[in-house]
Amino acid sequence: MTMNIILASKSPFRATLLKNAGVAFTANSAGIDERAVEAPLYDSGATPEDVALVLAEAKAIDVSERNPSALVIGSDQTLSLGDEVLHKPDSMEAARRQLLKLSGRTHHLNSAVVLARDGQTLWRHVSVVRMTLRDLDPGFIGRHLSRVGTAALQSVGAYQYEGEGVQLFEKVEGDYFTIVGLPLLPLLEELRREGAIDG
Repeated sequence: MTMNIILASKSPFRATLLKNAGVAFTANSAGIDERAVEAPLYDSGATPEDVALVLAEAKAIDVSERNPSALVIGSDQTLSLGDEVLHKPDSMEAARRQLLKLSGRTHHLNSAVVLARDGQTLWRHVSVVRMTLRDLDPGFIGRHLSRVGTAALQSVGAYQYEGEGVQLFEKVEGDYFTIVGLPLLPLLEELRREGAIDG
């Protein structure tokens, strides 16, 4: 059973999850402008879950059109705080403001995953995790960010839950894989159904 599986992502975290699960794949990031794809969605009343799915699907379709017969995994994640959708901070100051905004509040991480082949969507899924930050002292936020450095800029929440960022949290409802950005258990089930991995 040899099926060419491609992860349409440059995320080292998603790649590590798949590698650790024993899935043989190559990584090939999509060439889409995420903000341009996303912008009209908010005006149309799309939910943060919808936005994550549309972005994941756009990535999977883009890569699958360039790789005939390959099974392509597209994924994306949005962070919603009430009605507001937050994006990856573009500076350490933006990361500090993001953590201050999230402090003492519950936000949702919406992680979408899509499978596509030959430019056609085969399967779509989104998982949601509820994450509550502790009440964070501004001084602690500054010290935390100086320790973790620019790694804080790689995450939509300005934290790395799989690292020192776990200290920011009071409560998490949902699974680890969804937090990291790839709902792995539903994906593995679908890969087995497609005959792409041994099952």
